[in-house]
Amino acid sequence: MTSDRTASANGVVEIITEAGVARAELDGDGATARFLLALTHGAGGSVEAPDVLAVRDVALQLGGMVARVTQPYRVKGARAPGSAARQDAAWVEIVIALRELAPGVPFVQGGRSNGARVACRTALAVGARAVIALAFPLRPPRPTRAGELRAARASGAVVLVVNGERDPFGIPDSGDADRVVIVPRETHALKGHRAEIAEAVAEWLPTVI
Repeated sequence: MTSDRTASANGVVEIITEAGVARAELDGDGATARFLLALTHGAGGSVEAPDVLAVRDVALQLGGMVARVTQPYRVKGARAPGSAARQDAAWVEIVIALRELAPGVPFVQGGRSNGARVACRTALAVGARAVIALAFPLRPPRPTRAGELRAARASGAVVLVVNGERDPFGIPDSGDADRVVIVPRETHALKGHRAEIAEAVAEWLPTVI
């Protein structure tokens, strides 16, 4: 493991992993934070996605520190994440570095689509208290990926899923997560209903931190 970090003055931290450099955009104060939340993007997306920003805003209002992480493959300009094992290993390195910024507080992680899968798969390895899975892609169309959600729960993490009613990749059921919120009229993009997404997270997050 070669994880390291280099801070810049504009709230961005670069984290060196075996897979390359990750970039974390930070909001909140680690010295006073009630919890730390790490969020990441979909396969070809960015940390500026509307649902990711909605979750960030709620976490800040609740006194958290938020790190929106651009994973190494996206920093390099690639759209496909490649090996899941390599992606997960890099994520673990990223989280180890981030937790040094807010030591001793509860840690929550999450992401949208492919990022939600990473958050579920690594929940045990990083000791996440909870996972926020946005637009979880249940099937591609087959086989089902519900096992990743259930593995996160088995690790002891509490799992929230927020999916659109019209998501073509399917919607997890109540047995796959601790709470499943379905946003009416929304698709996999989850980009048009920030208020509904924020409300779901705002009701749930205080119960797990």
